[in-house]
Amino acid sequence: MSAVLARNWWLIALRGAFAILFGIVALIAPGATLLTLVIFFSAYMLVDGIAEIVAAVRAAERHERWGYLLAAGLLNILVGVLAFLMPGSTLVAFIYLIAAWALVTGGLMIAAAFRLHLDHGRWWLAIGGALSVLFAIALIASPVLSLLVLTTWMGGYAIAFGVFMLILAFRLRSRFVGTGGTMRTV
Repeated sequence: MSAVLARNWWLIALRGAFAILFGIVALIAPGATLLTLVIFFSAYMLVDGIAEIVAAVRAAERHERWGYLLAAGLLNILVGVLAFLMPGSTLVAFIYLIAAWALVTGGLMIAAAFRLHLDHGRWWLAIGGALSVLFAIALIASPVLSLLVLTTWMGGYAIAFGVFMLILAFRLRSRFVGTGGTMRTV
């Protein structure tokens, strides 16, 4: 898995860049309706899911571990489609949908971190996963208040998550480039 992530460092960087862009839009336009936020979130989830599935397919082609990546990618696409198809549904349901997504993907990221070599940035992936779990807990703890501050929470979470993913991506890139484009899996 470490070698697959290192070879596909640019997908992780793309994921981080989209998360940061999403976070900035959420913070700059706080007066935007939650319906608009649902559409932005849906687009982000679709792009993120596709990136993870591409990484899973590449890992499978090399007979490496790909299950976590595929599961997270499919979950992200499912959540993105559901959010897009049901934008007028109750906002509290949307809060719980986001919380469930953050909880499951955070758990998957933490699990994947233990399969990543320490020198490839294991702790950055674990911190990103822990951030997702903490975000889910905050949403579940106060769903009504969450409605009032959702854009701020989503923006802050997305920017922090994106930064962690960019750090991980460039750490993986340095490992990949430092070995001349081939990875040691020791």
